[in-house]
This record gives sequence, structure tokens and C-alpha cells, in this order.
Amino acid sequence: MMKSPQLARFQSLIALALMIIALSVLSDKFLTVGNARNILLQISVNLCLSVGMTLVILTGGIDLSVGAILALAGAVAAGLLKNGIGLPMLGVHLEFTTTGAVLAGLLVGLVLGWFNGFTITRLGLPPFVATLAMMSIGRGLTMLWTGGFPITALGPSFGFIGTGYLLGLPMPVWICAALVALFHVVARHTRFGRYVYAVGGNERAALLTGLRVDRIKLGVYTICGVLAGVAGLIVTARLDAADPKAGMGYELDSIAAVVIGGTSLSGGRGSIPGTVLGCLIIGVLNNGLFLLDVSPFWQQVIKGIVILAAVAVDRLGTKRA
Repeated sequence: MMKSPQLARFQSLIALALMIIALSVLSDKFLTVGNARNILLQISVNLCLSVGMTLVILTGGIDLSVGAILALAGAVAAGLLKNGIGLPMLGVHLEFTTTGAVLAGLLVGLVLGWFNGFTITRLGLPPFVATLAMMSIGRGLTMLWTGGFPITALGPSFGFIGTGYLLGLPMPVWICAALVALFHVVARHTRFGRYVYAVGGNERAALLTGLRVDRIKLGVYTICGVLAGVAGLIVTARLDAADPKAGMGYELDSIAAVVIGGTSLSGGRGSIPGTVLGCLIIGVLNNGLFLLDVSPFWQQVIKGIVILAAVAVDRLGTKRA
């Protein structure tokens, strides 16, 4: 009886190890330093989104708007950096430095994430409905801001966020590593983190013990929005352009990584390191299928089967518990 929980605890790590072994045998291009660096770079955006999504799902919620927030945050940062903003009533035109544009992008993520939390906690909307509405709002605002056209030529200073290197690793990898370390400490070693698990484990019991459940939920959705803003800055810097359609479908990959990493959709169970493993599994799978020249259409089918299996395992584990 003691083996089952231990096996469940390491199932993501075992799955990743088996995939690496299999792909190493099938392709001589897989197990190389360059390809490993490429995988880390490819998962960086999804990892940013998934860290925030983990906190949301731990409370028993969901956020379908992260891809739209990513696009709007990147577009606002790019637009302010490239064109500034005019205030006709004051007769002023404000120009933005790289730092100012980055802070503006993060502020967009913070405000939209906070608004998600507000509609869920104050207006009582289900997270699915509230964040689905925000997904539509974010997409619409991105189109309005950009006019439907990409904003390009953002300069090397901004581009360093997405294409620069430090000690042989791309900057997005360093950014994600810092975020993972920070939020692992927050989730496991702070009062706020303990409250997040308590709310997801049993919200009614958390209320009865005096926890400010609404504040905790507002906090996790705000954090999720900020991290979507970080992801938007990385995507925009890597492309040297803000694409109005950026981030489409990213919310699905994010939720998939969190669930594959062992976080329960019911809330109260999961971890940031598990989410890292989930992102690596998806990244290794995508990379391996590409190296094996598998059709993109079959890649979607295989990814869907993996997600389905992960959710099924999660449900079986919840029932046993």
C-alpha cells in the first residue's frame, strides 16, 4: 500500500526519463547540448504561464485568458517603446525607455489579472466564465491597440530579453528559472502559499478558520496575470515584433503542463517543480516528434492523448484519495 503514493509522486519524472531514453535511441540529434538548450528556450514561455496557472489551479480555479493577456502586454510594451503615447489635452507626447515599456507591459498583466480575480471574488462569476470573457476582451483590446498589424523593429535593448545570452544560456531560461525558484519558495515556505493550498483543499473549511479566501484568490489571479505579462514580453522580444495573434492556444498548453505535472484540477494538490516537469514533458515531446519528422497533425493528436491520459490519472488518484 505504501508503494502507490510513492509511484504517483514520481510518475512525471519517470515519464520524462522514459521519453528521453526512447527519443535518444530513435534520433541521434536529440541528446545534444544544442538541442537541450533549444528545448529549454522553447518551454520558457509556457513555463512562465504555467507557474501562474499552477497557483490558480491549486485554489480550484482556472484561467483561460493568459494567452490574450500575453498578447496585449507584449503589444502595449512594443507600442509604447516604438511610438510612445500622446496626451493631446495636455499637449504632450511621452516617449518610453525599454525599462518603462517593460514596466507598462507588466502593469497590463497585473491589471487584467486583478480584474479576473475581482469578477470571480466580488461578482461571484465562475472562473471559467470570467476568464473566458477576459480572453475575448484581451484579444479585442490587442487588435484595437495594434490596428491588427504587427509592431516591429523594437531595438536590441528590448530584444535582449528574448534573444540575449548569459553564461551560455538564453535570457528567457534565466528569467523562468528565477520565477520558478521564487514561486516554489512562495508556495511551500510562506504563509500565503499555505493559504493557497488550504483554499484549494477545502474552501469552506478555510473560510471557517478565518482565512480571507477572496483576497487569496484575488492574489493568485493577479500573479497569474503578471506572469502572463512576463511571457508576453519574452515572446515579443524574441520575435522583435508584437503580433496581435500571439499566444493563441497557449492557455491550453499551460493547463496541460500543470495537470501533467501532477497538480489536481480539484485544487489543493500539486507543486511548482511538478509543473516544471510537465512543461519539460510537453517540450521534449514536441521536440522529439519534430526531430522524428512526425506530421504536425499527428503531433496534435499525440499531445491530446497525453493530456487525456494525464487528466485520467489525476481523476483516478483523486477518487482513491
